[in-house]
Amino acid sequence: MTTPGSRTIVRAASFFDGDRHHPPHLGPSDIVISAGHIVAIGPANPEVRPDVEAAFVMPGLVEAHAHIFLDGGETDFAVRTEYLKADPETMVATARANVTRAASRGVTLVRDAGDRFGVNDRIRAELAGDPATSVRLRSPGLGVKRPRRYGGFMARDVDDGVDPTATIEAIVESADDVKVILTGIIDFETGTVKGPPQFSVPELRAIVAAAHRAGKRTFAHCSGLDGLEVAVEAGIDSIEHGFFMTRDILVRMAEKHIAWVPTVSPVHFQWARPDLAGWSAATIGTLRRILDDHLDRIALADRLGVVLVAGSDAGSPGVPHGDGLVDEIFHLLDAGLSTTSALTAATTRPRRAWGLDPASIRRGHPAELVALTASPFHDSAALRGPVTRIAG
Repeated sequence: MTTPGSRTIVRAASFFDGDRHHPPHLGPSDIVISAGHIVAIGPANPEVRPDVEAAFVMPGLVEAHAHIFLDGGETDFAVRTEYLKADPETMVATARANVTRAASRGVTLVRDAGDRFGVNDRIRAELAGDPATSVRLRSPGLGVKRPRRYGGFMARDVDDGVDPTATIEAIVESADDVKVILTGIIDFETGTVKGPPQFSVPELRAIVAAAHRAGKRTFAHCSGLDGLEVAVEAGIDSIEHGFFMTRDILVRMAEKHIAWVPTVSPVHFQWARPDLAGWSAATIGTLRRILDDHLDRIALADRLGVVLVAGSDAGSPGVPHGDGLVDEIFHLLDAGLSTTSALTAATTRPRRAWGLDPASIRRGHPAELVALTASPFHDSAALRGPVTRIAG
């Protein structure tokens, strides 16, 4: 990180402004930063010595789906289960380490996806109170779910048959976003989603309306056709995971401007390391089919104009914070997205979807920049190389 000053000149051989690639054949550019904002962008001035020289510059990455209190590098399921009994300070220490890991990969904004221990709210406050930090956190606090259904580690119960509106009205007092656990998890052996949707269309519509009245956006843990139908019909703002997606659902999502965070990484890890869970050959085959179908649907979503957003579900087994998001960008590329589309999904698009300043590299925008040692438009492996946060 550079030392903040009254004026910083960043000379970039090439850059991605959040929407468009400015390639090196156009010549280097000077990005001038003052008081934390970009005040000028133009051709490099050979008579002026820059404060920073970089091969490639882009907006800071956004991790759109993470559990900051969980260590994704821990892949021993028994250890992970025991960790949920840990004292609060242990969890907070883990979260702080996760923030550091994310920052090291160029992440400057994280949207947490819920935890029942309040770690996300505490880390959000710590980061907001430290102007020197390079990462900010959005927190939903606790999500909402139905009793005896999936999601106990990240959501509070709303009793069956009870109008969820009062619960949402309490949540929005401190939450940045409202998280809904709409469906169960995937049974990898059968290739199906466990259980029916936790909320009906009218119930979810009431949740969305209550959140919107408070100016908050909603996002739903959701996979399987039954849950996807409920989510789209009720007008959720973002669908997380979204396995077993269909063309019809994607068309309706595009029409309603519903975002999709497809989180390929956790399922990909289950396929790549079947030995850890003891998956059979048949289950490995099912995992591969699920992944291939998911990648096909991501490509279709991109063609249809769905608001695709990159989020890795960091904290899940085999999905470390920071590296998990970089992996997710590669999954988008593997699906067939262009480098421009994949980087937009991980930089400006989530910020716009959440009603935030996009932090694109434009005059007047906040300077939330990171530098790479090479351009990912030339070699995508540059995303895995050293990253430097630029402050000014």
